[in-house]
Amino acid sequence: MANERLRAAIRAVNLTIEEVAKAVGVDQKTAERWITKERVPHRKTRREVAELLSVAEVQLWPSLADDLHTQSSDSTELVHLYPSRSAVPFALWTELIAGVRERMEVLVFSGQFLVEQHDILPLVKQKAEEGALFRFAVGDETSPVVVQRAVEEGTTGGLEGRIQLMRRYLSKVSSLPNVEVRTHGTILYNSIYRFDDQLLVNGHAYGALAGECPVMHLRKVPDGPMWEHYTQSFERVWKEAEPDTL
Repeated sequence: MANERLRAAIRAVNLTIEEVAKAVGVDQKTAERWITKERVPHRKTRREVAELLSVAEVQLWPSLADDLHTQSSDSTELVHLYPSRSAVPFALWTELIAGVRERMEVLVFSGQFLVEQHDILPLVKQKAEEGALFRFAVGDETSPVVVQRAVEEGTTGGLEGRIQLMRRYLSKVSSLPNVEVRTHGTILYNSIYRFDDQLLVNGHAYGALAGECPVMHLRKVPDGPMWEHYTQSFERVWKEAEPDTL
């Protein structure tokens, strides 16, 4: 298949593929294969192409969405949209978690997969000792909204049990400096996972499990409205949540 995104971006700025090739210092046939064969240029070259066309790299080459070293434009927040949380690559979760330097924030009902699949507790302990801040807002399994959510997704009693399990996991690190765990009983429209300047937002749909629902991968950019929208949502829930005493 041809890379129609790249072809359209070149036309949009009234350039030819020959002119693009000359501008970034590559052979015209090499540049043509970026379109006809969907070849992805080397990092330096694709950055130059993206700057020339005033388009984010991930918009020209969506396969780069999981590469955290891909340079985003100053105005592009959305890195990639995944059809479900299950479709988010395991390697991306691993890299985001391992790459935390300043803060990790999580807003969920349960989120136990972070422990059971990604083994975050040792990393939380290590990075908290190094000065990183961790804030976990998990559900209060006795709250009416949690009980209702379990009924809606067809897991009566199951969601409550997963929350209790996650709280027990987090109790192993909650007493550490720079680690806070709170419980909340707010309606969870989105699960939010922040890793420094990267954000995964897992939208929820009535009657569907969270793992079946789409996920947006956002990056923090200057004056980014989506970033502010979701991080402020986290802060509002955090303010109302209660310290976990488990």
